[in-house]
Amino acid sequence: MYRHWYESFLPKSRDGDSGKSPLLHSYTEVFSGFAAKLTARELNAVAKNPGFVRAFRDQTRYLMTTHIPKFLGLRNGTGIWSDASYGKGVIIGLLDSGIYADHPSFDGDNIAPPPARWKGSCMETRCNSKLIGAQSFLEEDDDPSDQQGHGTHTSSTAAGNFVSDASYHGMGAGTASGVAPGAHIAMYKVCADGECNDSAIVAGLDAAIKDGVDVLSLSIGHLGSLRFDKDPIAISTFSAISKGIVVVCTGGNEGPDSHSVNNDAPWILTVGASLVDRSFDIGVNLSNGKCIHGEGLSQVAKPRSKMYPLLYSEERGKFDYMDNHVVGEKIVVCETDTTRENIDNIMSAGAAGVVLLNGESNGYTIELEDYNSSVVQLSTDDGAILRAYATSTNSSAGAIFSYHNTLLGVHPAPVVASFSSRGPSIDIPGVLKPDILAPGLNILAAWPPGTDSILGPFNILSGTSMATPHISGVAALIKSLHPDWSPAAVKSAILTTADAVNSTGGAVLDENHNKADAYAKGAGHVNHW
Repeated sequence: MYRHWYESFLPKSRDGDSGKSPLLHSYTEVFSGFAAKLTARELNAVAKNPGFVRAFRDQTRYLMTTHIPKFLGLRNGTGIWSDASYGKGVIIGLLDSGIYADHPSFDGDNIAPPPARWKGSCMETRCNSKLIGAQSFLEEDDDPSDQQGHGTHTSSTAAGNFVSDASYHGMGAGTASGVAPGAHIAMYKVCADGECNDSAIVAGLDAAIKDGVDVLSLSIGHLGSLRFDKDPIAISTFSAISKGIVVVCTGGNEGPDSHSVNNDAPWILTVGASLVDRSFDIGVNLSNGKCIHGEGLSQVAKPRSKMYPLLYSEERGKFDYMDNHVVGEKIVVCETDTTRENIDNIMSAGAAGVVLLNGESNGYTIELEDYNSSVVQLSTDDGAILRAYATSTNSSAGAIFSYHNTLLGVHPAPVVASFSSRGPSIDIPGVLKPDILAPGLNILAAWPPGTDSILGPFNILSGTSMATPHISGVAALIKSLHPDWSPAAVKSAILTTADAVNSTGGAVLDENHNKADAYAKGAGHVNHW
């Protein structure tokens, strides 16, 4: 019925008519409207119809664990996990890049069937009691499976089932689970190749409301400023909240600059990213007897046993060409903005190892990438110490790496991640954003096979995309415990119980270990309460 009415708005004859309907999506839940491909002349004609209110240009947005439940205070058989039955009966809808349904994190064993109110469906994907919905809203792709990995990662973080012996090549080993392992998952695929069009996002939101989700999780953000009263996604999420659905969105990865936060509508639960108390530790042992601790994702059981000379380039550590006589049998010290290709060239030329130094803006946030076992990443302050030592007049300056795998209980934690976008809202400074911090640095979660050459069912990623599903899972636990609570009540519970102190009893710190302000941390770091 609605589709025919919407089509009545559209021109009967089209510029360069191909015979294909310009109508892409029709919306009934978020607002009464539709998405269509129109020329400027055609839009002007549509705007003259009675009943026309507003048109939005279709814009592109972007896609912005084993130890984390324990760090958040979640314990098997006790506390809110037990009280809330691990999120039983709650449905989390994720708008993302799709999902790999066959991952063990989405196994339906020991999960109750979905509630009778559930109206969703699965397209081209195996579903069960855990994964109860999977649809695609992409124009050229009706398969909701995940070709990128992002949606699989976020889904398992929010509500993945328990998976024993999870790790990333032995790193972060343990039993993986989402924050609400008893909750149901519904995937609405709205992104491809990291890009997400507004028309598809609104269609996904419209379907999720109709299907009966309880929590919506969007690890999607835009670049630049967009007033929420002129933002179709903000308007759509307002409709979702008015129907009792908690909406959780990423705050963005444009930090540490101020006024960089997005998804800043007051009704949205906007999430910033933090570091937790886990380190994938590699020691850089200097010939003067001191050890500088860094991190790396590839580690070896039998490291090299001799010291190697340190080599640092005066031109910001960048090496545009390599040969063996320059870097051979040396540990090369580079700035973080050195490209992966540069690192591969350095290692191919015979270097014994590479140390990447954080830039000034990154501070103590070490966002890990898997280069190889001979690459170590250092914080800004530790990098300055190594740089000074490598460029000293000490002709015997050398180093050797030692590998310590995964260390827990690293202090201080939590710490605001450098990339986490900061408030206040650029258009409405009176809106305090982000609302809350959650783990978002070096998060281990589920991954589809054959994606980005990752071998194994788990991957480690960073971003407010990773922080967002942690809060979605917490919201699901609260909804399971208090199904009658409104989205505002759930949001209030999360914010008013947030941690204002870190693991040492001091204030939550920013990436430079200065006291974080409210525009960086919001109400504080999420607590399981």
